[in-house]
Amino acid sequence: MTETITDAGTAQLVFAAVLGIAAVVLLIAWAKWHPFLALIVGAGVLGITAGAAPADTVESFTTGLGTTAGGVGVLIALGSMIGALLAESGGADGIVNRIVNGVSGAALPWAMAGVAALIGLPLFFEVGVVLLVPIVLLVARRTDVGLLRLGIPALAGLSVLHGLVPPHPGPLVAIDILKADLGLTLILGLICAIPTVIVAGPIFGNFIAKRVPLPVPALAAAPSGSGPVGGRDFVDRDDLADPVNPGDPVDEQLGPRRNPGFWAAVLTVLLPVLLMLARGIAELFLDEGTAVRDVLEVLGDPVVALLAGVLVAMWALGRRAGFDRRQTNAVLGGALPPIAGILLIVAAGGGFKQVLVDAGVGNVIADAARDANFNALLLGFLVAVGIRVATGSATVATITAAGIVAPLATTLDRPEVSLLALAIGAGSLFFSHVNDAGFWMVKEYFGMTVGQTIKTWSVMETIISVVGFACVMLLSLII
Repeated sequence: MTETITDAGTAQLVFAAVLGIAAVVLLIAWAKWHPFLALIVGAGVLGITAGAAPADTVESFTTGLGTTAGGVGVLIALGSMIGALLAESGGADGIVNRIVNGVSGAALPWAMAGVAALIGLPLFFEVGVVLLVPIVLLVARRTDVGLLRLGIPALAGLSVLHGLVPPHPGPLVAIDILKADLGLTLILGLICAIPTVIVAGPIFGNFIAKRVPLPVPALAAAPSGSGPVGGRDFVDRDDLADPVNPGDPVDEQLGPRRNPGFWAAVLTVLLPVLLMLARGIAELFLDEGTAVRDVLEVLGDPVVALLAGVLVAMWALGRRAGFDRRQTNAVLGGALPPIAGILLIVAAGGGFKQVLVDAGVGNVIADAARDANFNALLLGFLVAVGIRVATGSATVATITAAGIVAPLATTLDRPEVSLLALAIGAGSLFFSHVNDAGFWMVKEYFGMTVGQTIKTWSVMETIISVVGFACVMLLSLII
């Protein structure tokens, strides 16, 4: 056990943890504070209630904040850059159109789930929704398949990847906190993602479409604040303005865009994932010290893999779409402001987690779980579910749950730690409702009432959570 910053007993530590988490929940859900501020205050409440010196609490928080930002922040930034180039170059549209135009009828919902999962690998959920929903509406308008039969699979594909598969922020944070193996977690996450997308996407979509008849709403601009940068594109249009003729329309500055090509876009999306998968496979099946394993371990390092993805995207998407160096740089730079909020939340969550750990709360819970013979995977899932339902934030749920069960991870073997990260990710998706920004995004885009959104989106998220966790438990029996 690590040295703690307080000598408080078990009862006081449990009370401090409950009070700290309650402070975060109330400030986010009731007072409507930004999660970044709520996590800072919650960490202070936890430390003070646990009897830690204020200076020790501050030091613990800042240490956790810096460690988390350093470990996860670079990965989120690189992933966002790939997603920005994919969106701005038209590569994402090319993938969607190529797949959707190649199928028809009953196969369309399955194709929509597949394309959502594919472009959802590098894109944040909100960005994927902004890109995919207009395509869903267009396809629903020109076919008789039905809006929800297409929309639910698309949303499921995006949400499952967002919650279970790195390099999305939630899985990355859980992996970092629990010290899980990224390559192995990626492999297991993809295994869980496939049946989860199938059940929550095409199967549930077909079921609910018959019970919630929904007309196709008129195409409209993204709801205010729901786009990649609060309703705007990735690109800062001022960066693209002609310095000589700054009043010229931006579209004229960009010039006619060429399609970067289907396979170029697919390669860009899959390259980082394939490199990380190769590293995970090498660590499982190749002996240490072999040349092939050493090379794959370097190439599959998350920073190296995502950096390679960015470099390939600059050519395969940016240059092939007709962007010059200045325009490519503007797209890459424009990818960073949208993630400032998520980076601050993730970093502050790391600080809150560190106060939990340094105060000894994690050890208390770990000891209690071991004494009660409580399954670590179930504990991580249930803690994430509780915080998700209370705060509406999947990221806050992931960070807090991972911090609470982190000491248990030291008692598990390598595959079980990866499964624990996935169990927490599954719990963080449980029952999105009115305190979740994603709920309102989906409601407005699909023109649904609150009741219809709960019957469709909220139930779909719950199915994803439960099926994802069931897959995790099945894998725990096998490996």
